[in-house]
Amino acid sequence: MIQRTITKKLLHLAGLFPVVSVTGPRQSGKTTLVKSAFPDYEYVTLEDPDIRTIALNDPRKFLQTHKKGMIIDEAQRAPELFSYIQGIVDRSNKEGEFILTGSQNFLLLEKISQSLAGRVAILNLLPFSNLELIHAGIGISDVDKLIFTGLYPRLYDKGISPVDFYPFYVQTYVERDVKLIKNISNQSTFIKFIKMCAGRTGQLLNISELANSCGITQVTANSWLSILQASFVVYLLRPHHKNFNKRLVKMPKLYFYDTGLACSLLAIKDKEQLPLHFAYGSLFENLIINEFIKYTLNKGAIPEYCFWRDKAGKEIDLIAEKNNDTLAFEIKAGKTFNSDFMKNLNYWNKISGNPPENTFVIYGGSKSFDMGTGKIVGWLNLGNILTQL
Repeated sequence: MIQRTITKKLLHLAGLFPVVSVTGPRQSGKTTLVKSAFPDYEYVTLEDPDIRTIALNDPRKFLQTHKKGMIIDEAQRAPELFSYIQGIVDRSNKEGEFILTGSQNFLLLEKISQSLAGRVAILNLLPFSNLELIHAGIGISDVDKLIFTGLYPRLYDKGISPVDFYPFYVQTYVERDVKLIKNISNQSTFIKFIKMCAGRTGQLLNISELANSCGITQVTANSWLSILQASFVVYLLRPHHKNFNKRLVKMPKLYFYDTGLACSLLAIKDKEQLPLHFAYGSLFENLIINEFIKYTLNKGAIPEYCFWRDKAGKEIDLIAEKNNDTLAFEIKAGKTFNSDFMKNLNYWNKISGNPPENTFVIYGGSKSFDMGTGKIVGWLNLGNILTQL
């Protein structure tokens, strides 16, 4: 088993809260994580209809059968249990008594907020980070291969080809997970919508234009986008609020939690297609930003990253706040450093007063060095930057 970085935080929170919830996309490794972290706990999955029936018919008996603790997988399948869990943990006053997992963040959190507020700690587990693969000795040094393959654990555990994995993943996602959130009658249009989103990876999200491209209403597009966010398929990066006397864009940017899934939706069949693909730069940017998101979530913190872009098109790809400092990152897929990579950062530093030591270019090459006006970081050395956050 590849050690997950989030394990330390999971065990820590289980020593403080009676209930810990681990959410994340399907196949991100939630079950493997909690079973390895709590090997003595009784494990049940509510995906099993027989188990779910037993749980709903006699919830008190079902929840009190454990001796040391209980893992309830896909807990959103039976939210009625949460009120009973509340009563049990209030009486027992034990830490780490229940570990809940789920792949529908919205459904799970909605029910938790109603019944378990103040009693539950919540963690989000995404697919592997490249840092986790590096620590396990199987890091991928070919960035194109990493973008194309993605980071879902099953691809590495079973050696499945991305071409075989992702189409079935999408089919299962639409037929099972989406129906739990909203019953969509036209599944083919919904899949078209996801593919249209993939084509807009790393771009400003114009929801009206996206809706028109899919032949649906803007209300439907917003609803479907919420589904993709709730089930950990896509996320939105918000624009930076400071304008420095410049007009800024107000639209967010759209990213996928996994670049392998985005590649599949874009009909990319092998990594050799990537360098000439129109979305290559955006996919590289997506991969790097995902590493930031995963690093933050694995610490149990909430990602609060953003980007900056003015009406003239000048843009900083990623901005992070650290204490009272602002860190600015430009992300470039090129494998050879070019001084033009610094152009927007130099402009940003001039209008914002940001110092060079808080300015970074992350690029597709391998060498890292200090330009004086900013630090140039090869993508494989990203871990050196993340540990500073």
